[in-house]
Amino acid sequence: MAENREEILANFQGITAIEDVAEAIYHLDEANWDLLAAINRVMPQDGNSSAPPTEDTHDVEMIDDDISVITPKTHPPDRVDRNQASTSSPRNKSSDMIELQVHCNNKIHEIKMSGVATVSDLKKRLQSVCGIPVCRQQLSGLGGSRATASAQLASLGLRHNAVLRLKAADHLMVDDEVAERLTTTYVLHVKHDDKEYTLKYPGTKTVQEVKNDIYSLTDIPARHQQWTGWPPVTGLDDTVLAMVGLDLPQHELTVESIIVESSDSDNSSVEEIEDSHDVFTGDDDMFVDLVRTDRLQPLMSEHVEDEALGCIEFAARFRSRYGPNTPNFFEGTLQDAIKEACMKPAKERKLLGLYLHHEQSVLSNVFCAQLLGCEAVLQTLATNFIVYGWDLTHPDNNNMLLTSVANALGPVASMTIRSIPTDRLPALVIIMRVRSNTEIYSVINGNVGVSELLGGLMEALERFASQRDEDARVERERDARQRVKLEQDEAYQRSLEADRAKEEFKKQQELERNQELERAESERQLEEARKEALKASAAARVPLEPEGGGDVARIRVRLPPPHENCLERRFHPHDTLAALLDFLASKGYPQENYKVISSWPRRDLTTESHSSTLKALKLYPQETVMLEER
Repeated sequence: MAENREEILANFQGITAIEDVAEAIYHLDEANWDLLAAINRVMPQDGNSSAPPTEDTHDVEMIDDDISVITPKTHPPDRVDRNQASTSSPRNKSSDMIELQVHCNNKIHEIKMSGVATVSDLKKRLQSVCGIPVCRQQLSGLGGSRATASAQLASLGLRHNAVLRLKAADHLMVDDEVAERLTTTYVLHVKHDDKEYTLKYPGTKTVQEVKNDIYSLTDIPARHQQWTGWPPVTGLDDTVLAMVGLDLPQHELTVESIIVESSDSDNSSVEEIEDSHDVFTGDDDMFVDLVRTDRLQPLMSEHVEDEALGCIEFAARFRSRYGPNTPNFFEGTLQDAIKEACMKPAKERKLLGLYLHHEQSVLSNVFCAQLLGCEAVLQTLATNFIVYGWDLTHPDNNNMLLTSVANALGPVASMTIRSIPTDRLPALVIIMRVRSNTEIYSVINGNVGVSELLGGLMEALERFASQRDEDARVERERDARQRVKLEQDEAYQRSLEADRAKEEFKKQQELERNQELERAESERQLEEARKEALKASAAARVPLEPEGGGDVARIRVRLPPPHENCLERRFHPHDTLAALLDFLASKGYPQENYKVISSWPRRDLTTESHSSTLKALKLYPQETVMLEER
């Protein structure tokens, strides 16, 4: 049977050109491995489903949260034969068709509607397909408050193959009451042992999602959680909080762990499967047989002590197991990888892809061989990403990575990685730098197809490119401001240095001038001292002036201009010319600077013999002489 299935699988892939093995197996399982039925399922003929008109009374809309963690649907979308000839009018050509996947009662219904169809038309179609009356339909994922009954599907911004969830309401409510409940924030006060948790959720959260969050906080799997305080509601886990009937403004809950005793507990998985309808239900044996299973050694040794060595070992063993057509993993610590990807100038930054591997996950081989080995995925990762790989299989290695993530990105990022269930691994955590903060942008779980993986990567790249351009612009503006500031600082420094040079030159001139004044003053003082010494010496040689009348020679000396007064002195007639010259020198008129001129006849007495007496020079009994500067 296994060989027959492999042949059917090969024929199915050859006809439909579906390369994703998981997607092909899913379609064959749905068709009970009937090749013709599976092919018709993948390439259906367009048809118009007519439904009887029903009264559109109460439209119940459920608003999904805008979450950043990508959790794509497990069931792959149908492929449409691109060569199929279109028989519809131009108004309804394929580009205007809206393809939806509606989950209802653990089944997937593929709905194709025209983009001009309204929400009311869609509900009537769902009534005919799923059997739930329009007035009791609880529909989530359609666009929230924008999805009014008259709104066209094309105006809701639905993604290709958007996933909707449809449930039947337990009782009818009017639109205003539904809208109010959906937009209400519910505060859950959860008690566990000695701890209390206060959690806030929008009305669009399901009870199952709350239980999964409690699992992240208490490590109690959802299937082992025993609750007290939930209202009795049919299908509680899949019901949104707005429809449960919680107390406002706060609802009290208590959770305990159910102790399960099992003889084969040692072989059980650590992680529990929470949503049975979200788990791949294909033939696991055949699923694994399609990929090489001869694992010679684990991707990472147990009890890794050095993070960089563990990362290098992971890259080498990953390449050895899955071949060369694999991502080029970064070799070093997580902190080094973050620096290489995020801590560079904006135009040089890349996204950081943190690949988390787990040997116990049945998705690991297919994800590594089929998805990471896809040429488009490899080219996208090589061009735009720094890829860092780690194996979470062993608890010690798991704790080492969580510690490294907490140190590099903070406790919130560590909690995000810790909360990924094992059955959703492997996972690709996309990390980018946004507004000077390095943080987790999204998580792409392992239960996806190639198209969904590429879609998640491209979505992250678009956001990253936009933010990188903005950061680059901010950096350019900052660099320009810094250049202007640097130029201003340089100009200021040059001006300051010029002022300092001028000040130094001025001080130097002042110092030289002061030194010159001091030198001149010193010379003057020396000259004055010399003159005083000469005057004192000359005064010592002047003979005493004779007293009273008697035989004396009166000499009157006219001083040179601007002096108007005269000097007068009495000498003995026998005193020499030298005594007169010494007298004048003692008054400050030395003969080297002044000439002594007699009035009549005019002659220069300093040229006469200094030993001649005053009487011999006819300066007796009195005479007036004049001083002239030489």
